[in-house]
Amino acid sequence: MPKTIGILGTKIGMTRVYSELGEATPVTVIAAGPCTVLQVKTTAKEGYNAIQVGFGTKKAARINKPLNGHFQKAGDEGFYHIREFRVENPDDYEAGQKVSLEGLFAVGDIVDIQGQSKGRGFQGVMKRHGFGGGGAGHGSGFHRAPGSIGCSAWPSRVVKGKKLPGRMGNETTLKKNVIVIDIRGEDNVLLVKGPVPGAKNGLLKIFTK
Repeated sequence: MPKTIGILGTKIGMTRVYSELGEATPVTVIAAGPCTVLQVKTTAKEGYNAIQVGFGTKKAARINKPLNGHFQKAGDEGFYHIREFRVENPDDYEAGQKVSLEGLFAVGDIVDIQGQSKGRGFQGVMKRHGFGGGGAGHGSGFHRAPGSIGCSAWPSRVVKGKKLPGRMGNETTLKKNVIVIDIRGEDNVLLVKGPVPGAKNGLLKIFTK
C-alpha cells in the first residue's frame, strides 16, 4: 500500500511510560484509524490532488440520504468524521482502500498533530496573553487590567493586532515535531510524547513528515 501523508484519530487521554532506566515520559494516547478512502480528488477534476477519508463508524440510520450514497461508493460503512489529506500522486489510491497505522509510522518518527483547542470563553489579558498585571497590594489601583492601549495624539486609534481581552481557545491548532513513542497496531493505538491540542475524544489529524 502506498504511504499516505496522515491518518485521523481521537484523543483518549494522557499517561506515562517508563524506559529501561526508569525514566518517565508523559505521552498522549491516540486511537488512530483505521480510515477508509471515500474519494480521490485530482487536479483535472477538482483542481488539486487529495484523498478524502472517513473515520469513526456511524450507523446508516443516522446518516442522511446524500451522505449515505456518498459512503456507499466506498463500501457499506458510514462515518462520523470526513477529512482530506493532500497527496502527490492520487493514482496510488482508490475508493474503499483502508488506511491504518501499519507501515505508516515507526517509533521515533516526527509527526505534526492538528486538533481543536479547548474553548476557554471570554478571558482577560493575563490569562489570554500572559500579561504580568499590576501590584497585588491594597494600595494599588491597578491589578488585572490591560493598561494603556495607545496614544491620543497619534495615531489616535488602537493599532490592529493589539493584545486585548476576548474569546480564547476553540481554534484549529497545529503542534509540530511531536515524537512517536510507541505504536500498538493490533489495537490501533498511537502513543506520542507530550500533550496534543484538544479535549478527550476530540478529533486529531496526524501528519507524517
